[in-house]
Amino acid sequence: MKNILLLFLIIFFSANLLSQVVTSPNGNIELLFSLDKKGYPSYSVTYKGRLVIKPSELGVYLKDKESLVFDFQINSFEKREIKESWSPVLGEQSVIENHCNEITFYLINKKTSKKLNIVFRVFDEGIAFRYEFPFDKSVEYFIISDENSEFNLSGDHKAFWIPGDYDSQEYVYNETKISEIDISKLEMENGISLKTIKSQHRVQSPLMMKTGDGLYLNIFEAAVDNYPVMHLDVDVKNFSLTSNLVPDALGNKAYLRTPGETPWRTIMISDDARDIVSSKMILNLNEPCKIADVSFIKPMKYVGIWWEMHVGKSSWDYAGTQSGDNNPVLKPHGRHGATTENAKRYIDFAAKHGFDGVLIEGWNTGWEDWYGNWKDDVFDFLTPYPDFDLEEVNRYAKLKEVKMIMHHETSGSVGNYERHLDRAFNLMKKYDYPAVKSGYVGRIIPRGEYHDGQSMVNHFNFVARRAADYKLMVNSHESSRPTGFHRTYPNYIAAEAARGNEFNAWSNGNPPMHETILPFTRLLGGPMDYTPGIFEIKMNIYNPQKKEQVHTTLAKQLALYVTMYSPLQMAADLPQNYEKYPDAFQFIKDVALDWQKSIYLEAEPGDYITVARKEKNGERWFLGSITDENPRETVIKCDFLSPGKNTWRQFIRMAEMLTGKKTRSIMR
Repeated sequence: MKNILLLFLIIFFSANLLSQVVTSPNGNIELLFSLDKKGYPSYSVTYKGRLVIKPSELGVYLKDKESLVFDFQINSFEKREIKESWSPVLGEQSVIENHCNEITFYLINKKTSKKLNIVFRVFDEGIAFRYEFPFDKSVEYFIISDENSEFNLSGDHKAFWIPGDYDSQEYVYNETKISEIDISKLEMENGISLKTIKSQHRVQSPLMMKTGDGLYLNIFEAAVDNYPVMHLDVDVKNFSLTSNLVPDALGNKAYLRTPGETPWRTIMISDDARDIVSSKMILNLNEPCKIADVSFIKPMKYVGIWWEMHVGKSSWDYAGTQSGDNNPVLKPHGRHGATTENAKRYIDFAAKHGFDGVLIEGWNTGWEDWYGNWKDDVFDFLTPYPDFDLEEVNRYAKLKEVKMIMHHETSGSVGNYERHLDRAFNLMKKYDYPAVKSGYVGRIIPRGEYHDGQSMVNHFNFVARRAADYKLMVNSHESSRPTGFHRTYPNYIAAEAARGNEFNAWSNGNPPMHETILPFTRLLGGPMDYTPGIFEIKMNIYNPQKKEQVHTTLAKQLALYVTMYSPLQMAADLPQNYEKYPDAFQFIKDVALDWQKSIYLEAEPGDYITVARKEKNGERWFLGSITDENPRETVIKCDFLSPGKNTWRQFIRMAEMLTGKKTRSIMR
């Protein structure tokens, strides 16, 4: 009898080692991890008893070494609860709750004795996992040739996707079934100058989806550092997704050593779309702030010499077309935008209307042949054009109490930028620039690298860390999309990394649904410098031959300051266009940038979103609501307003101004 009982206990204990269940704090999400008979690790996920992710394999392939994909056994596992709160330097809310259940599986390969840890965290709104490579006796260096992270879906869901392009995210979103994903059928005359697409069934993450029975899913990643961006290969017949890591020039994916880890792979799940768009799971998976003194990190509202180039009113270059003859004797063509006189005009406008800063693009030499030549030494980030008096402009800005925002276009020549970086930052400190907008238009140098590869991810993060040493803020354009790194380095104040407002000036533009999808995708990883506030939407105002227009309304351009979070916001249009609409322009001047609380009142990806935000250290609330091309009526319950403050009257006045109609309010 004792022998039978002992055998039962051994079998029971072994079975528990082969599979484990972890649930979310609220009990809605259940994750099952298991090893099959051949030692393949896999996981599955249910939400309120409904299967969301079918059994999906996990593992990592190594170059020139035994891969870490099968023949595992569980050495042990460890569970813990994480329950904490923290305050971001800038953000959508002043306090963020981090509550999840974590389990770590310590695996060992039975053949090679190599160790691999797989860590899961289960939140109320989703799950996350990553691989850890523990230190074992001595440091080991290795190359990842691929990652086998599967996401086997339970059906042919509706998906909002963009092509898996290693160099650009600046696409409009496609809304199709998983089975209908086919990049070969897309219109590629879309204004994107550099495209690197290697498969017709590959998409970028984050991938937003909706199931036929009303569940919302989002597959993304968090804390990407020293690792390439994860795209997703799509099996359109079996509705399965597999991680695809962006390679380097040699075809390798990542160079790591022990101890080390991958980024987190995330799956958000809810039957309420508002839970996805309001989730702080990505931020919670990043490391806490590493900057000791954050006093220099402040929100900024700015104008700048930028949109006038996009609409063809002026140019970045001083001496000719942007494919000029590289003549060392510069002969002005008379259309240069970044002149001392024009800079002062924008500074005056900023000072008059209470803006914090002025961005000036095209101030420095090099724009005559900056693009398309794969040129290494394209800019020095120090030398101004003859018609731009750097010292005088900054003297005048200081006199007017306006900060200048630096512009560093790299043309993709990353090595050149890093060689000049400290001198460029010293110049900024000399003239009291608090922030820099960087750009990475074009093919990357070192040649053969991609924008989303490991070396470029490291570069973008390095620039943010180095800028922190100088107490400077960074706003990157054409970079890899953010994955919450701004929690760790909050001076990385914003990024573009998606199709922004500029495409409305010289391409087919952005469809009205575009801005209703971005909060469910790009903005989950961090603030976006979308450059809203375009009041003059017809491009033939600037050139009668132009047919483009911004697919928007004036009211929507205002609402974007609320629906698309960023502590760095541009009033992107020309000063004279704001002077035509002083009442609407007043909203841009008034809207806050840093928030105590944000409440997503309604949301549906691709259709609409409504959010109310309360300013930090104040009692004012701001509400933004946008739709796609379809008109909608909505009922807003204002019970979130502070009692006794009459804040609701601000909503009524703004609604009447934007719609031209009397608004009926019922206060209960």
